[in-house]
Amino acid sequence: MESNSVKGQMADDVLLEVNNLKKFFPIRKGFLKKTVGNVRAVDDVSFFIKEGETLSLVGESGCGKTTTSRCVLRAIDPTEGEILFRRDDRTVVDVAKASRSTLKPLRRQMQMIFQDPFSSLNPRMTLLDIVGEPLKVNGVGRQERVDRVAELLRLVGLRPEFLRRYPHAFSGGQRQRIGIARALALNPRLIVADEPVSALDVSVQAQILNLLLELQEDLKLTYLFVAHDLSVVKHISDRVAVMYVGQMVEMAETDALFNSPKHPYTSALLSAIPQPDPRIRAQRVIPLGEVANPANPPSGCYFHPRCPYAQDICKTDAPIWEQIESGHYVRCHRARELELPGIMALEEKA
Repeated sequence: MESNSVKGQMADDVLLEVNNLKKFFPIRKGFLKKTVGNVRAVDDVSFFIKEGETLSLVGESGCGKTTTSRCVLRAIDPTEGEILFRRDDRTVVDVAKASRSTLKPLRRQMQMIFQDPFSSLNPRMTLLDIVGEPLKVNGVGRQERVDRVAELLRLVGLRPEFLRRYPHAFSGGQRQRIGIARALALNPRLIVADEPVSALDVSVQAQILNLLLELQEDLKLTYLFVAHDLSVVKHISDRVAVMYVGQMVEMAETDALFNSPKHPYTSALLSAIPQPDPRIRAQRVIPLGEVANPANPPSGCYFHPRCPYAQDICKTDAPIWEQIESGHYVRCHRARELELPGIMALEEKA
């Protein structure tokens, strides 16, 4: 029997560890579709998630957040790197290299909540079929499926008698609750939430976020939360990882990252968070130029053409991913010397 276990490479409290993950998409041109380059969608990304915590991936659109999350689930195959996952029997498997026979039982433990609650639900299927589909695939009988779907609908705040209805009968927030119920059907341990509230009204976002937090506490879930809204991230995250042009540039506990960022890109993102306080007369947003092209990234540090603190070394030498304080990782030559404004400092200055 094939063994995919990896021994002695993860701390006991870590559920998922990603090491040097890369995903390149080929650029093909001409009649023969010859490969002339690559889009470096994910370029040497490393992070870990402890059991029961929430790690958020943030960054501008196109920075590689969703591609990273889909590689973690092996929805797409990575180009290089390790994706170590601790199964419920405590053994560790490298998802990136796992065979199809190994992946099938793993998928029960790793599930995804999709961004758009309107396109992620089949309009021709009832809630019983949508939420119960993972159960059916795994051989659960019909009556047991009906009972389990009713239980899941109650769990996410919907009435169990809704299971005969179709998605068109529900609002956006209710549809996202259905998507959450589907993700919970097989009692997973890791939930990858790909911008689960970005398509919802602001009034509904808080309800869904609070539901996710309640479910995490009740079911001992671990979240990889993909988002671009830092105000949402601050509410739900234990730790935050910032991505830029396929690379991880900073990762730290939420309060540390928001109050004392070590990378200029993180500080610029924080300055763009809207401030609802009417006493703040003019918000000071740190200006940045155009984002780099992942198909042709700059030399040295990818961020240096937009960085107000860039020096000559930033243009020629790529910075390494390193831990500069306890639990605080950054990819920047000047991380130890710069004093960058966090969210509190920006509020005070404004």
